[in-house]
Amino acid sequence: MVKRRLREVIRMVGGAWTGTPEELDRWVSGVSTDTRTLTPGALFVPLVGTRFDGHQFVREALGRGASAFLWQRDRGVPPGSAIVVEDTLAALQRLARAYRRELGARVIGVTGSNGKTTTKDLIAAVLAQRYRVHKTQGNLNNHIGLPLTLLSAPADTEVVVCEMGMSGRGEIACLSRIAEPQLAVITTIGEAHLAQLGSREAIAEAKLEIVEGLDADGTLFLDGDEPLLDLAAERFAGTISRCGFGPRCQWRAQDVAFRGLDGMTFRVGNEPYAVPIPGRHNVKNALYAVAVGRTLGLAPEEIRRGLAGATITGMRTERVRGIGGATVLNDAYNASPTSVRASLELLAALPFARRVAVLGDMLELGPEEEALHRDVGRAIDPARIHWLVTVGKRARWIAEEAAKAGFPAARIRCTETPDEAADAVLPLTGADTVILVKASRGMALEAIVRRLTAE
Repeated sequence: MVKRRLREVIRMVGGAWTGTPEELDRWVSGVSTDTRTLTPGALFVPLVGTRFDGHQFVREALGRGASAFLWQRDRGVPPGSAIVVEDTLAALQRLARAYRRELGARVIGVTGSNGKTTTKDLIAAVLAQRYRVHKTQGNLNNHIGLPLTLLSAPADTEVVVCEMGMSGRGEIACLSRIAEPQLAVITTIGEAHLAQLGSREAIAEAKLEIVEGLDADGTLFLDGDEPLLDLAAERFAGTISRCGFGPRCQWRAQDVAFRGLDGMTFRVGNEPYAVPIPGRHNVKNALYAVAVGRTLGLAPEEIRRGLAGATITGMRTERVRGIGGATVLNDAYNASPTSVRASLELLAALPFARRVAVLGDMLELGPEEEALHRDVGRAIDPARIHWLVTVGKRARWIAEEAAKAGFPAARIRCTETPDEAADAVLPLTGADTVILVKASRGMALEAIVRRLTAE
């Protein structure tokens, strides 16, 4: 947050000041919820969770130079002059919405079951060719991370690209009402969060909550190949732009071509584009960036330049060099059946003599988790993928079904831990080998990548 007088901050959060009137002209610069990263002059926001209470760190925050702090009313008497609020999280969100309105920048919200972080990165890279862009760092995309993203935008920001994640109903609506985007993107509807929501239909409805805060005159970009998103026309009266491969799409990728690990090429209308990350699914992610860029007035050449120079957040088809010259595709950040199948399709198309799939448990899939893991197993082509290593109890279902479908049992290894998996994969490394590592975040398969890349 750009410098504000303390009196302005109090107004923005709707709090009550316990200090003296003379202190109200003090400057506040920045916002922090963590004393470890707090910078002098910042406002400290002590959040309360089931296993923590940031109020116990207020004195430490003051010692580190905090200019002021919020204090939740039910936490007793504050240690010094405080901005007292009913709920510190709600106050943080209110502050972010107020700052977003004062900032005057365009806001773009990005959500979806898969691809939202990559899409956010590609959109930001494209728009940075003409605008001063601020984007979500990493995946700070929840009810805490999104407000902090908005509050960290510099005063001269022209576009903010916000990633919006969820685990249940109502969360995207909350984030959208804070960010109040003029443009919004729904990348895909997958199976992530089936455990909480029960069906893909319910997931689609939850993602469509992004229209809750979307400008009535704004534009919603969505997966035009996903019938479940046809509900959008009932929820949003503004402009709806479909992006995808099918004939219904206003923004349609054609002549899609695979360039190995160098990425993909495709055409939109008469304009050729390239995205430097492989996989057909990443063509659609890039297509959203093309559509948003053109909508905001960028020329095709600017978009091509932005896509070419895009920096993608780590552990998303991240290419790293492994032991013995092996190529490791670190896609260990997250996984769902849809994203795993897309990654397997990519792996099968790569020009290597030996292709190894290391697949871990996919979490939060609910009652259908066994069937969904087995579906993935049936999708593995033994003619194009040479070794299968699974990690975890659920991933064993992938191996069992792959074997039933004809994958040679001699080329399957079932393990329980990342270390066991790394032991199974290390003998396969070599310059002619490519290794895909993919699982849900909770499996922490980046430990395998560390083993495979440690010289």
